[in-house]
Amino acid sequence: MTTRMVGEPVKRVEDPRLVTGNGRYLDDLGHDAFEVAFVRSPHAHARVVDVDVTDALDVEGLVAIYTYEDLVADEEEHGTRVAQALPLLIPHPTLTHGRTQHALANGEVNHVGEAIVMVVASDRYAAEDAVERIRVDYEFLTPIVGVEAARAAEHLVHDDVPGNVAARMVQETGDADAAIDAAPHRLELDLAIERSASMPMEGKGVHARWDADDESLTVHTSTQTSTSVRQAVAAKLNLPVDRVEVVTPDVGGGFGVKIVHPWPEEVLVPWAALRLGRPVKWTEDRREHFVSSAHERGQLHHVRVGYDDEGRLLGLSVKFWHDHGAYIPYGLIVPIITSTQLLGPYKPGAYRVEFESLYTNTVIVTPYRGAGRPQGCFVMERTMDAIAADLGLDRALVRERNFIQPDEMPYDQGLIFQDGRQLLYDSGDFPGSLAKLKELVGWDDFAAYREQARAEGRRVGIGMACYVEGTGVGPYEGGHIRVETDGTVVVSTGLTTQGQGHQTMLAQIVADELGVPFERIRVTTGDTRRFKYAVGTFASRTAVMSGSAVAVTARAVREKALRIASDALEAAVEDLEIVDGNVRVKGTGENGASVDLGAVAVLSNPLRYAFDEAAKRATQFAAPADPDKPPVAEGESPGLEASQFYSPPRSTFANGMHAVVVETDPDTADIKVLRYCVVHDCGTLINPMIVEGQIHGGVAQGVGGALYERMEYAPDGQLLNASFMDFLMPYASEVPEVEIDHLVTPSPLNPLGVKGAGEAGVIPGAAAIAAAIEDAEGITIRRMPISPSELFHLRLENQEAGS
Repeated sequence: MTTRMVGEPVKRVEDPRLVTGNGRYLDDLGHDAFEVAFVRSPHAHARVVDVDVTDALDVEGLVAIYTYEDLVADEEEHGTRVAQALPLLIPHPTLTHGRTQHALANGEVNHVGEAIVMVVASDRYAAEDAVERIRVDYEFLTPIVGVEAARAAEHLVHDDVPGNVAARMVQETGDADAAIDAAPHRLELDLAIERSASMPMEGKGVHARWDADDESLTVHTSTQTSTSVRQAVAAKLNLPVDRVEVVTPDVGGGFGVKIVHPWPEEVLVPWAALRLGRPVKWTEDRREHFVSSAHERGQLHHVRVGYDDEGRLLGLSVKFWHDHGAYIPYGLIVPIITSTQLLGPYKPGAYRVEFESLYTNTVIVTPYRGAGRPQGCFVMERTMDAIAADLGLDRALVRERNFIQPDEMPYDQGLIFQDGRQLLYDSGDFPGSLAKLKELVGWDDFAAYREQARAEGRRVGIGMACYVEGTGVGPYEGGHIRVETDGTVVVSTGLTTQGQGHQTMLAQIVADELGVPFERIRVTTGDTRRFKYAVGTFASRTAVMSGSAVAVTARAVREKALRIASDALEAAVEDLEIVDGNVRVKGTGENGASVDLGAVAVLSNPLRYAFDEAAKRATQFAAPADPDKPPVAEGESPGLEASQFYSPPRSTFANGMHAVVVETDPDTADIKVLRYCVVHDCGTLINPMIVEGQIHGGVAQGVGGALYERMEYAPDGQLLNASFMDFLMPYASEVPEVEIDHLVTPSPLNPLGVKGAGEAGVIPGAAAIAAAIEDAEGITIRRMPISPSELFHLRLENQEAGS
């Protein structure tokens, strides 16, 4: 029998090509293309008074210079929409003052790095030379930097947005204020997470080629959503969608920043290719990524909580302020996720959450791996630790007393999630996960270890954090599967891949569902020429969405194969099975009558002409004709192939718990992670090795977000650490070995029982590490990330307060 593939730690089929240098990234394309560079604003807030390109016109290799006025002229002449503001991708009723940027600045710049002029030249060197010679005159305006400045609203980012508030949203269940006021115990906390950003190996990039004879546009872009870019580019350039194709080559990391679409460059580069009649290309350099892509994380929270003598929550009220930067193209997804995922695995009693999403003169904010969940987890877990400290209770015990129980699933939190549907947890065993975590990290024995370390002059501490992660967000994904006449199985899905191992994981599913050897399966992602309809790769949704889609598609192909083979084998469909790519009668074994799927593919496509040996078997004289049976049955199409779509009723919810042991140096305040333990529940594990790889990567980003990574803005809006010399990321030496255990509670919402895993590792990092530092130092930690110098000053403040 065929070895079952789902659940096996199959090595990734992508890796040999990628690790031997044979990947094809965006910058590997288009060596014959014109190249683009941009004049970007050096100021955070200013009006553009004049653009003088005179000195740039004699640069050798210059092809064209475009400003906003050129976009307006093109709109008037050709009916394009390139001069209009970029779309607000996800509207929301509470988003009353949504503002998005223009592809090139329309008279005003609102953050350092905003594009003002596009230069096209024979190569990037010439384009950069021309950029250096272009002079822009500005009228300076007062920049608004940081949440506090935005809240004060002494100045405005956009003149027509009162108070700098794009949106104000409230959700509540019960009367939280009354419950808190009546509770035996109450606490108030102010908590903060600072800005950070993803740093993919490869920045954004676009290559576009216009075929004038065919009147078609082909765009290669390093994106997480090729099908949506296709729609956006077609709309902006006033082209029929079927004349635009978007292909995603290998992508060196996405992490959420590449889900935004269209980026200005994804409009401008294809537009220039169309106007110039030549291939045009742009690749983002590292400074551009810092100052013109997207950041995340920055939020301030005020928490009021009421609880009983046992530490059980009676009421929770949270108000927070979210910094979304100069524009808000991705809507309120990040703060909505924070406000709803904050609850984690707990029953909060009555709950009220209110947030304001605020404009600042800084780079836009869009989802970054975790997408609002790290902030919510930090707030909830710091609150749990504060309750435990107030009551003198074990921190794990307080959590356990507030858990939703397995027999309460599905559990309705009474809120609306980011997909517009109920926040309804589908599955999970939170007490079971906690028991595993405590055993894995040695929670109950840690007090003795801490005392021994103190006797040695060392400071060690332990912390834990729990989370629930909404995954598999809709509305749909699809798949297409075709069996070739040689037995090869070709799988296509519209979702893109950025290094997660999708080709391997999806092939494992198809191998099991279709009964074919894993080695025969080829998977293509992110190519609209192969599959036209998709939503995108984000929110830990590929296994849930595309995995389910290719599973149901494989079942459709299997059903068709059995139906066709039943005639050839003169057996009933229900008596047939597919094993190792061969259809055979059940119970007959390897020596029984069978027909391979390649032959079934031939028989599925009745032909008039024989173009190879296999095709001969499908021509009209290859077998006696059945007068009562047409060559192609009604309702079917030729070929052994099918397309199917999967649309979930709502998101599914993964969960997990992390425990961290840290050591803090008594003299230097250096913080070292000694142990990092994870218990994770993503339902059915399709490939445990890939899941654990995703957790390892997430933990690395969580450690970075807790201890190193932050966007450091000056009051004038200048990003002070816009390079890898100043923006710190953890090396392998700073990322601990990750110890992992799994708990499997399958989701009832999809055919595979899977829940997403891609973002899990990063979500509780800041919360768990803050708790461990607090335990080691005896100093309250309310703000992350934290550096040794900040810990040092907290020690001084604590000593002064004690004296």
